[in-house]
Amino acid sequence: MINQRMYDLGNEPSAIRELFAYGIARKAEIGAENVFDFSLGNPSVPAPDDVKRAALELLELPAQNIHGYTPAQGAPGVRSAIAASLNRRFGTAYSADNLYMTVGAAASISICINALVTPGDEIIVVAPYFPEYRVWIENAGAVCVEACARPDNFQLDVEAIDAAITERTKAVIINSPNNPTGAVYPECDLVELANELRRKQDEYGHAIYLIADEPYREIIYGKTTVPFVPTLFENTLVCYSYSKSLSLPGERIGYVLVPPAANRASDVYAAVCGAGRALGYVCAPTLFQHVIEKCVDVACDVEAYRENRDALYDGLAKLGYECVAPQGAFYLWMRALEPDARAFAEAAKRHELLIVPSDSFGVEGWVRIGYCVDRSVIDGSLPAFADLMREYQKKALF
Repeated sequence: MINQRMYDLGNEPSAIRELFAYGIARKAEIGAENVFDFSLGNPSVPAPDDVKRAALELLELPAQNIHGYTPAQGAPGVRSAIAASLNRRFGTAYSADNLYMTVGAAASISICINALVTPGDEIIVVAPYFPEYRVWIENAGAVCVEACARPDNFQLDVEAIDAAITERTKAVIINSPNNPTGAVYPECDLVELANELRRKQDEYGHAIYLIADEPYREIIYGKTTVPFVPTLFENTLVCYSYSKSLSLPGERIGYVLVPPAANRASDVYAAVCGAGRALGYVCAPTLFQHVIEKCVDVACDVEAYRENRDALYDGLAKLGYECVAPQGAFYLWMRALEPDARAFAEAAKRHELLIVPSDSFGVEGWVRIGYCVDRSVIDGSLPAFADLMREYQKKALF
């Protein structure tokens, strides 16, 4: 016998991964230059030179120093360096003991969920949301509860979150800058949410945590700023990954921050360590823990993403598409030209456009376009988007 739940997950289609795999096959058939693949959030900007230099320097050290185990929660020096960086940036007073190194943001979020919930507890997600949230929540025995974002701009709808909170609510997951919409939640909305959560905590007599999923924190445009959530709400756990900011998605390195101000912080941190143990996420990759130690303050180069964003948004807007202007991350949220987003995405495939239908993210009628691609992909795609628009305009005439 096997675990039926795991079997079902293994056979359950992932729209994003299936589209990515289709793109690989299609490129082999007709040439990569003829396929416009916007499916995956795989950074196109190379890792900073500092990362390469750090890795090369570390590889000159004795093997045990960089390939051996660290403590389960991560090397103390690495965690101290990250804490010091956060303290410099946000005026906090964290230490190594507030941080747990993880195998990327996926591990960070899964660990936090498992650290907080017992079977039957509820975790609220803001739709649209990264689809794996539901998988991780349900695998922990909890219930995934959706609260919709504002339909006009996909910012937080605090009233909707408030209406979704019950006595069983253990946490709310927020993701800003947001995947898939590119929205960045302003401080005023986060303060309103924090105040509402405090009222609900008083009403129900137990802590409700915010899980802040922040792999895109550094990828923002113009004068946009990303508030540091723990300074606004004490019961915040931060899940971070260097996959996007340092273009290291395949190295799987990130952390969980448990601020000392959080309710029962030492117990939560112990539960985080225990969840990492139970899930098999102990000792994040040693080499890249130490790369991060050396590169903890290296800036993210967002200029190429900004240029891509502007080219794609302006180009699609001129063609008549309705899009949400991204404030951060590297995704464009575009309204489908018919109510069925899956059917629209299939129609786009006939023009070699690979875009992800919004059903995967918990809403209908939109698509996600990942613009972390080479600029030539965007420039080449605009005639195909024009053809797709004409196809739908012709349909409307009959």
